[in-house]
Amino acid sequence: MAVIIAVLIMLYFEFTPAYLVLTNGDTGELLAEFPVRSGDNFSISFVHSVNKSSVTDVYEVRGNAIFVVSTIYYSFGAGVQTEIQEGQTLEYGEDGSMIVSGFNKRMDNLSYIVGTVSDHILEIKGQSVGLRELCGRNTCVRFSIRRKFLIY
Repeated sequence: MAVIIAVLIMLYFEFTPAYLVLTNGDTGELLAEFPVRSGDNFSISFVHSVNKSSVTDVYEVRGNAIFVVSTIYYSFGAGVQTEIQEGQTLEYGEDGSMIVSGFNKRMDNLSYIVGTVSDHILEIKGQSVGLRELCGRNTCVRFSIRRKFLIY
């Protein structure tokens, strides 16, 4: 019985279309949705409000959840990670970036407040989406995964 349930769960995640859904965190209004599959990555890039350097947070879709997997930044300072935790690694990119990976942390309430001075950019499947244009400045944008059942 446990094997049958496991197979049904695997089939559900394999054949039920999933979407990265962006909603207004204050009103619940649907702002956008992007088709995704388990294992897909997406990122949010922005200029950090305190240390004024570029930061990119990288996430992975796993089933119905979003996990943070790495962050990329170019300057130490307030608001960015300064210590490597157990299980994490620090690498340096060819462009001088610092890449911290190994977070493997589920993000059940992933939200960003869209910048008023600089934009937040969503990168997904080769597409760049400016959240300022999509959602408006100072909007709280909530990210989640939603599945849609196909009924024939």
